[in-house]
Amino acid sequence: MYKATNILKTYTSLFVLGGSLLLGPGVMASEFQDIYGDTSKFFEFIQDPNTGLTVFPILTIPVGGEYEGMGTAYTAIARDSSFFDANPAASSLLEYTEIGFLHNNWIADTNIEGIVYTKRTDTSGYAIAAKFLYVPFTGYNIWGERTSSGYYSETIGIFNYSRNFFQSYEFYGVAVGTNLKVALRHIPESIASGQSAVGVMTDIGALTRFNFLKFYPSRSKNASLGVTVKNLGPYVLGEPLPTSVVLGIGYWPLRPWAIAFDLHIPFSFDPGKYPPERMGFAWGTSVALTNFFSVQSGFLLKGGNPRFSLGSVVMVDTISIVANYTLDMTTQFTNLDRFSIQLKINLGDEGRKAKAQKVEDLYLTAIEAFARGDFQKSLELCDQALALDPTFTPARETIQSIQRSLKLQQEIESRQKIE
Repeated sequence: MYKATNILKTYTSLFVLGGSLLLGPGVMASEFQDIYGDTSKFFEFIQDPNTGLTVFPILTIPVGGEYEGMGTAYTAIARDSSFFDANPAASSLLEYTEIGFLHNNWIADTNIEGIVYTKRTDTSGYAIAAKFLYVPFTGYNIWGERTSSGYYSETIGIFNYSRNFFQSYEFYGVAVGTNLKVALRHIPESIASGQSAVGVMTDIGALTRFNFLKFYPSRSKNASLGVTVKNLGPYVLGEPLPTSVVLGIGYWPLRPWAIAFDLHIPFSFDPGKYPPERMGFAWGTSVALTNFFSVQSGFLLKGGNPRFSLGSVVMVDTISIVANYTLDMTTQFTNLDRFSIQLKINLGDEGRKAKAQKVEDLYLTAIEAFARGDFQKSLELCDQALALDPTFTPARETIQSIQRSLKLQQEIESRQKIE
């Protein structure tokens, strides 16, 4: 516990120091306001008049994790428990069972909380997640007297399932998954009558990985493609959901360095009344500096609001802490906001790594037996390897080689008998 506390203190100090170096020692809040105003004018040309025509903003707000830190360019990366907002197919590809707790100090006194649990078997995975957005609200009359108070809130529950198809030793497979989401909006009757609502929606996603322009030795694939259709569902009180198609690509030019790009294509089932937002894009990168510390950054342009993000991950044994800071048109420099933090707990890999090592050991021993001419022993070992992992095609190919060798040996022996 003492070790974890010291590492967390060191990590926090580095984060604050890095921010100070980036922002400069003499920069004050008033100067930030000038920068903010100039930036707003610069980005006027990308303003989107169709922003804000959909219901349930919580569906489009990242709650935190590596997903937010990489600028939401996560459709094809999706490698930890923050995947549920990016690509529902990823749960069947995750390396570990994880539980995560998230907090996002969004805008002023608006906060978002999140929790997620995800687990994977050999070829399938599932997750349960929840997000909760809440805003304190006070109503006043025309005389400035307080007439009501309460919380505006949005809650969403997510149930995920995915499966990896066509997986083999040579081919990573194609994972397909879905999120079933139930959303609740609560507005006190004393503030606005009849505005609370319930909505249901679903996400559908696919993800695959492969090798492309790979210049380093590693068994992991270095490229990935993903696609997600988000928030399909009926209108809520006559208002549409923020439906969109997201196409993503990920690439690892070096083993510790990942880069990603996402293309957002919003669409509407009634474009005449509710025109969709313009297309947007996200770019992100992550670099593992050591085996316990990594940094990530990203840029998102969506809804006419450019968003920069910067974050890092610190790992202590089975616990990881992910912290992010986001800078966009809603960031306030007089209040501490746009920070998010995630606590991840690694619950293990369900024995998959140990089983893979056992399969490999059996196969290598089978190859040694084959080289000695002990075909029967080699067959037995290959059968044991396939019993543990039916997708381990090298063992199957070795069995075929043994069968050909035995057949050839029998033909030679039969010819010798004839002669």
